[in-house]
Amino acid sequence: MTTIQSAQSAQSAQSAQASQAAQAAHAALPRTTLNHMSLPTHDVPGTVAFLVRYLDVTTFPFGTSCVVKKDGWDIVIEDAGDRDVAWPGNFHIGMELATRAELEQMYAAMLADGVPIQTPLFVHVRGSRFFCWMPGEVLLEVNTREDAQPQYKATFASQQS
Repeated sequence: MTTIQSAQSAQSAQSAQASQAAQAAHAALPRTTLNHMSLPTHDVPGTVAFLVRYLDVTTFPFGTSCVVKKDGWDIVIEDAGDRDVAWPGNFHIGMELATRAELEQMYAAMLADGVPIQTPLFVHVRGSRFFCWMPGEVLLEVNTREDAQPQYKATFASQQS
């Protein structure tokens, strides 16, 4: 065995040991559940009204903020009137509709209501979608997985029977 082969073999063994150690450490951690997300905004009433209108959430006032509930978890619409809010370039929230027809209906309703639309409705390998702006300058993706390509569709919980 050459020196290079010997070094590669040792490096491979070290990598396997590190991987096993990482898996053992991970296995010992308790299981977590997604609980909530916090969205700071300068427009709590506008953001909450948008979410109620288009995303069918329930709301609970929380001081000057508001908690909205959807599908078993919370989104805290946090009053950020006392600080700047700056989202990274592609930060967004994604919401899913069951069918392309529902997606088209939502797109038309948002257009009619004057919601700032970022993109037209378009076909994508992971399902048709469009992007729009919620009050508070949060980007929202509204999509359907109904027309996703098979290799992606199989990975979405909403598409499992």
